[in-house]
Amino acid sequence: MTAGMIRKLHQFTVHQYDQMVAAGVFDENTRVELLDGEIIVMAAMGVRHATCLVNFDYLLKRQVPREYRVAGQIPILLDDMSEPEPDLVVYRPRRRTTPPIPADILLVVEIADSSLDYDRNQKFPRYAAAGIPEAWLLDLTAGILERHSAPYAGRFRSVVTVRADESLDSTVLPGLSLPVDEILAEEW
Repeated sequence: MTAGMIRKLHQFTVHQYDQMVAAGVFDENTRVELLDGEIIVMAAMGVRHATCLVNFDYLLKRQVPREYRVAGQIPILLDDMSEPEPDLVVYRPRRRTTPPIPADILLVVEIADSSLDYDRNQKFPRYAAAGIPEAWLLDLTAGILERHSAPYAGRFRSVVTVRADESLDSTVLPGLSLPVDEILAEEW
């Protein structure tokens, strides 16, 4: 690109993105999501990430009340330009023609190793701006779990961090308390 040239990326709507997915534009093994109109290619999932995802999913499903659903890596519809795929979502089921929307979502979970900066600084502000009441971030490198809650003006006003020998309680799901050691366990 020469000096003076402006680089402009094409921004896609959720509708356009969904049409591309349906048409098979992306290889089924390629992990992608739409955030603010940009198609983001996600890193392949390593064994540690997968292990913690399975453990997190198992623990959530044992504690989340039956009137809610726990789903892994499904798209959620934040707005017309963003359809991310969190590692886990707790939401209210209903007959739907769209993925879960913020009004239905109680909690999103991201598990991060190489994606920590992207999850914390790109996805979490969008979750907060959409009004999702709680987002948890498992930092695999540090072995900590963060609870982000009280969304306001595109950010979470409250962040609580717990270590491997502690448990984290939900602010939106009474009785939900997950021990970090069990999430980080190496067996699945």
